[in-house]
Amino acid sequence: MAKTVLDFEKPIYELEAKLEEMKNLSDNLDIENEIKKIEDKVKQLKESIYKDLTRWQRVQLARHPDRPYTLDYIYSMTSNFVELHGDRGYKDDKAIVGGFASIDDYKVMIIGHQKGRDTKSNLYRNFGMPNPEGYRKALRLMKLAEKFGKPVITMIDTPGAYPGIEAEERGQAEAIARNLFEMSRLKVPIIVVIIGEGASGGALGIGVGDRILMLENCWYSVISPESCSSILWRSWDYKEQAAEALKLTATDLIEQKIIDRIIPEPMGGAHKDYEQISATLKAALKEELANLIKIKPEKLVEQRLEKFGKMGEFIE
Repeated sequence: MAKTVLDFEKPIYELEAKLEEMKNLSDNLDIENEIKKIEDKVKQLKESIYKDLTRWQRVQLARHPDRPYTLDYIYSMTSNFVELHGDRGYKDDKAIVGGFASIDDYKVMIIGHQKGRDTKSNLYRNFGMPNPEGYRKALRLMKLAEKFGKPVITMIDTPGAYPGIEAEERGQAEAIARNLFEMSRLKVPIIVVIIGEGASGGALGIGVGDRILMLENCWYSVISPESCSSILWRSWDYKEQAAEALKLTATDLIEQKIIDRIIPEPMGGAHKDYEQISATLKAALKEELANLIKIKPEKLVEQRLEKFGKMGEFIE
């Protein structure tokens, strides 16, 4: 399978290709010093590019097809995962997965959006865009977690809720609104993690929590840069300007107090080292769980409502 190289990463891959070529020649020639110099250049180039990414470049990284998805994190961070299916009303939505699992000593309900890796699996997962039954499945699992007193972890990675007419006929808006209402008063800890794209109500439908964590190279916004550009400029050509104006990155959102914590990624993005990012996220989740399970249910709900009630306050 061909490696996906983003536009701003091309200089790195060109230099790495040159380095590989020189290493192949090193058996016959004494060029160790030259190889060392290029290795240093590659390292410096990576640091300079990934240190100062634009907002649009972070959007591109969040969409990288090799990036770990919800099931990747579940299988690497948890044990005893039991996937649960269906909304008990219409059908099982493959764009949302969830079930009980163990994160070391913590028993949790973990739920998240799931995309596919290729055309076939993306069609199966509906490109990570849930229908109403996906949100109703998520709510059913959250209520089950509440019944047994288990914390809920949700993982957000969606380009949005499915916009098809059949989704609207089955009550897409109501399903998302119901989740917002029910999650706001769920009597168990809720940790939300943005692991990729967080677009509009499709993300918020499983996005109400006591702690909102966000991986370093993700985006979370009411609208995608392309859609924003399309509305404001009648063209997708201004998506980079739109991304800058939307302030949708982790550093933007922690300043706005929308999220609570940024999870650092390996250099170049989460897809560069699945083990490292999984270990980093797992450690953060255990830390958050240790703090949240000490809080009484009534206090949790009170603090959660207060937290979201403060969002969007601005002084001019």
